[in-house]
Amino acid sequence: MNKISFIEKGVAGNIDFRIKGRRKSFLPFLVFFIVVLVFLFVLLGRLFQLTIVKGAYYRVLADQNRIREIIIEPQRGKLIDRKGIVLTENLPADVHDDGKRIVSKRVYGMPEATSHVIGYRQVADPADLQADSCLNKLALGDKVGKKGVEKLFECQLRGTDGKKLVEVNALGKYMRTLSVVDPQPGETLQLALDSQLQQKAYNLIENQKAVVIGIKPKTGEVLILVSSPAYNPQVFEDGDSVQAKRYINNSDKPLFNRATEGTYPPGSTFKLVLAAGSLEDKTITPETEFEDNGFIKAGSAIFHNWYYLQYGKTDGLVNIIKGIQRSNDVFFYQVGAKMGPEKIKKWAETFGFQRDTNIGIEEADGLIPSPFWKEDVLHEQWYLGDTYNLSIGQGFVTVTPLQMAMATSVFANDGYLCQPQLLKQQTGEVNKKCKKLPLSASTVSLVREGMEKACAPGGTGWPFFEFKVRDVAIPVAPFVDQTASPGTDLYPASPSASLINDRPITVGCKTGTAESHGKNSKAHAWFTVFAPFDKPEIVLIVLIEEGGQGSDVAAPIAKEILTAYFERNQ
Repeated sequence: MNKISFIEKGVAGNIDFRIKGRRKSFLPFLVFFIVVLVFLFVLLGRLFQLTIVKGAYYRVLADQNRIREIIIEPQRGKLIDRKGIVLTENLPADVHDDGKRIVSKRVYGMPEATSHVIGYRQVADPADLQADSCLNKLALGDKVGKKGVEKLFECQLRGTDGKKLVEVNALGKYMRTLSVVDPQPGETLQLALDSQLQQKAYNLIENQKAVVIGIKPKTGEVLILVSSPAYNPQVFEDGDSVQAKRYINNSDKPLFNRATEGTYPPGSTFKLVLAAGSLEDKTITPETEFEDNGFIKAGSAIFHNWYYLQYGKTDGLVNIIKGIQRSNDVFFYQVGAKMGPEKIKKWAETFGFQRDTNIGIEEADGLIPSPFWKEDVLHEQWYLGDTYNLSIGQGFVTVTPLQMAMATSVFANDGYLCQPQLLKQQTGEVNKKCKKLPLSASTVSLVREGMEKACAPGGTGWPFFEFKVRDVAIPVAPFVDQTASPGTDLYPASPSASLINDRPITVGCKTGTAESHGKNSKAHAWFTVFAPFDKPEIVLIVLIEEGGQGSDVAAPIAKEILTAYFERNQ
């Protein structure tokens, strides 16, 4: 009994032969093992994803962090004048620059004088990017032409961006250049502008609200297109927002191109259209005469002739030639009444009014009113007085200075109306957009005769009476004697044999003084002229906004420009 262990009777069903405590020590180990295994699989899976699945992707990202692409802006195409003088060009981009974008700065040689024809450029906005029609598309940050020639010939001027690949360190600092793709410059464009005449015209009207336009009548080439006040396009190129806001808020509207976008009553310059139309329609004949009594009535309204109002005098019997020569209002009141407003409108549109000239830059259409227009827009009846006003370029009629210049060119171009050209035509090239108007040679000749007499004694264009320019003849250099001793003065500074002569030049012209629609304002001063009379080389139009009499204010400016033209081109 002593060798037998003590056995305690247990509770039935409570017998357990397992070693106590084993269960508690094995479970944590198992959990730990599973967690490690899962972590290992996750790590391996992530490593597989980074190296195998997305290896190429992350390799590109790494290269992008290490290699940086820099845009090199191209040199925008040069703009030169008809004689090759550079008007606008870009400075070469510095390819050694390590900035985010290598900029090619545009420089304007005659900024104010050419601003309204050349225009300016700015950074492209979303609308520009979306509307871009050039083969070489705009990219974010590119500059684009916003006005004038810069906008019109954007695709030709733009060029192609270059690229530079550089390597940087982890801090983004430049280490070395890997490769360079040079930018391709834009085209050089030769404008029809004569830069010397352009600057001369701008100097003459700089401090006024005014326009000067010069056209070659045979080709339509624009030699001069100046609008004042002007602006400096360099302000927009350089991103000077302060000065840009000053331009925008300036009450004189320096950003407004009065030459093509401004509309004004043409005054007596419009009589040229009436004269040609009335002769072609047989409303009058070359022999038709009307008596000038100083005024004419339309109901209770009285319409005076300018000569009667200013001097109390009349012109007596007036025919078509004298009517143009003296700019006689009474004559044209009666011609207009016989034609009627619808015929006047038809001939005005024939000469290119109330539609754009297709010059390519921003322009207005103007207005040639009619009875239908007045009833439809103003809800008023058309009266005889409205026809009288229309006949002398007053009332509701408005035109742009460019339209008036092109209409004048018809009488300097044997009855042809040419589309204005901003680019210089090559020798022998013909403007295919010149069309013959339905004018007979006799009609053109009669109007020209009246214009010739308008700038001769007895006419209204008094600054051009006996117009002469200076011809200077310098003798040929003397024969150089090779045996002469050194220092011999063979070329005197002021050769006594020089000849200075005054050469008369006949012109055809028309003055205009148009009432301004502004309250208490002076009239608009108009003057249009072509020269020489027999073989016209240039048509000029000068408009001084609210300047006064056309013959007193606008004509002297035209005279200075033509003097410069002929003395230079003798």
